[in-house]
Formats: sequence, C-alpha cells, structure tokens
Amino acid sequence: MDHSAWPRQVLSPDVSATIVKECNLSSPQIIREDVNQIVDELASKLDALAGTTFLITGASGFLCSYLVEVALAWNDRKRGMPCRVIALDNMLTGVASRLASYSGRADITFLNHDISRPLMTDECPAWIVHGASIASPIVYRKFPLETLDANVNGTRYLLELALKRQSRGMLVMSTSEIYGDPPGAMIPTPETYRGNVSCFGPRACYDESKRISETLAYIYFTQHQVPVKMIRPFNFYGPGLRLNDQRVIPDLMNTVLNRDPIVLFSDGKPTRAFCYIADAIKAMLLILFSDHVGTAFNVGNDMEEISMRDLAMRMSAVGAKLMGGAPVPVEFKVSADVEYMTDNPNRRCADLTKLRTAFPDWAPRVSLEEGLERTLISYLQMGLGKP
Repeated sequence: MDHSAWPRQVLSPDVSATIVKECNLSSPQIIREDVNQIVDELASKLDALAGTTFLITGASGFLCSYLVEVALAWNDRKRGMPCRVIALDNMLTGVASRLASYSGRADITFLNHDISRPLMTDECPAWIVHGASIASPIVYRKFPLETLDANVNGTRYLLELALKRQSRGMLVMSTSEIYGDPPGAMIPTPETYRGNVSCFGPRACYDESKRISETLAYIYFTQHQVPVKMIRPFNFYGPGLRLNDQRVIPDLMNTVLNRDPIVLFSDGKPTRAFCYIADAIKAMLLILFSDHVGTAFNVGNDMEEISMRDLAMRMSAVGAKLMGGAPVPVEFKVSADVEYMTDNPNRRCADLTKLRTAFPDWAPRVSLEEGLERTLISYLQMGLGKP
C-alpha cells in the first residue's frame, strides 16, 4: 500500500506515553458508522458472502479490520446464511484490541499466524483478501526481510490455497509504490504505467516485493485460472490508524491531539491525494466480488491532490475547530536520518478511469476535510487529546 512516511513530526516522550494509552483501538462510534454505511450501500454485493468462509490476512491492521467488521455487520443483518470469517494476523504490527470485542462470536475465528510460512489448514475459503504486510516505511525499513517474505512467500502460499480450494475470488493488496516516482506526464498515474522503481535503497524491500506479488497473481491467473485481482492503494487513511504508525496523517493527528507544533522534515512541497477508508473499502469489495480477474485497479481519491505543507495547515485548522484553542504552528526542519527522503516520490495521484469505468456507481465521496474531521473525532471518542 502507498503510505507517505513524510513529512512527519518527531515523537516526543509525552507523545510516546500517549501511544501506550492509545493501544486500545476497539471501534469508536465513527468506525461503526462507517461500517454500517458500507453495509447499507453494498448489501446486495455482500450477499455473495452467504454461507461461505472469508479469509482475511492482516486482519488486525488498519485496513483489513474494516473488512472483518463489514462481514460481521452483514451477518448481523441476517440477509442469508452467515459467513465465517477467519481473521489471520501475526500481530507484528496489528493491534489485538482492534477486534477484541468480537472474540466471543461464533462466526469469527482468530488465527495467529505468520503468512510468510505455509498455512497448514483444511479450510476452504471462498473469498481471500491478502492484506498482511508491513506498510509503514519507517517500520519496514527495520524489517526488510520480513516485509519481503510476507509480500512474496505469503502471496504464493495464499494463491496455492485459492487454487487447491477453488476459491471464488482473491484480492491481493499491492501498492501505488510500484510506480516509484513517475514523470509529470504520468500523473495522475494510470495502471498502464510500468513504474520507475529502484531495486536498491531503503524502500526497495516493499516496492519490489509488491511488484513480485502482482507477477505471482498474474501467473496463477494465466496458468491456473485462479480468480485473483489486485488493487494499488493510494494513501488510505481514517479511523483505526495507530497514532504511532509513523505515516503522515496519524503523525499529524498525534501532534494535534497533544497540541504540539507540527514539524515537517521537507520543504512541504511534495503532494499526495488521500483516500478515506470507507471509500477504499467499498472499492475493494466491489472488485473482490466482481468478474474482473487477473488485473489490477488503482484505488484512491482523484478529487484533491494536496501538498504536505497545506495538509499540515489543514490538519492544524481541523484540530482548532474540533478541540478549541489556536491552531498549532507548522515548522520546517531537516531530519537527522540521511535516508529520510530517499526514493520518496514528489507527487502521488491516481488515475481512476479504469475503476470508475468498471464500477460506475462508485466514487470517492468523503472529502479530505470531512475525512480528517472524522478521523480526529474517532480519537477524541477514545478519550485521547489534551484539553
């Protein structure tokens, strides 16, 4: 997945203490609202889950925990035979408390497993979403081999499972990082752009292993007709992101909650287009249950590309609006990490023509302003933030 690690603020000891408090990420009201809205809108599509098994890897992470909750919320609507959810995570970066409230349910099984090792199971999942991966650049730089293993070996093992069990659909989470740093003529970036990625450097373990995961998916589709499809996320964000995730939006949230200055370790000119989690989940499910196989889709928000400087200013203003007081200041510094900006693309924005054409009823509906507000409110609902 495509997540900017920059520009971000240094986590002070005070903020680190807040992170410990924040470890309980059980669903605040905002997440429940998102989940119910997704089920309302996609109920007929979700009926494909009836009586099936749904395997989700990386289930306790930011993105895939939403998929778990959507499936369980669909079960609660009793539109058909309930699906059985297998929520797999090795908890390296997942948060156990995120789904803890569902542990007593009969329709979900939690499986602590490292997907970089073979999954020995008799399960026959009709649907598989492979989202188990380290996505934060700061973190995968610390675990490069683990990152490679999850994205390459993990994808291979799950494709084998889908083949042997004749799964009805599999979704592989790739990343917009496979495009590297596209030239201006290729921004917004279409799926046909082949990328400009270095196999050396601090981000290569993630970027290149995601490219290999797509190749594996393509081979299993062409050689074995496995109904696999891929998505290339463009900067997903929203409630449920850990404040110590060390990607740009949770870092900005953390700073605002603690009323500290926002420190950017760049000139603030690089740009991104951010996609709110509920819009992303809808697209993912539409793709998973569709007949579009053996192909990749960009998923993101093509309505607003914003510089890191303007994002910081916007976040500061949202904090003042929701928490009161003056906006926190924005400062510019140079990182002590000499590789901090290495291989970071200057612009990242998706061309969504393919997605919009395949699914004409889908569109990103949550503006950046609303998404930032909803995300900050979710943390306030958990009792975070200085008065």
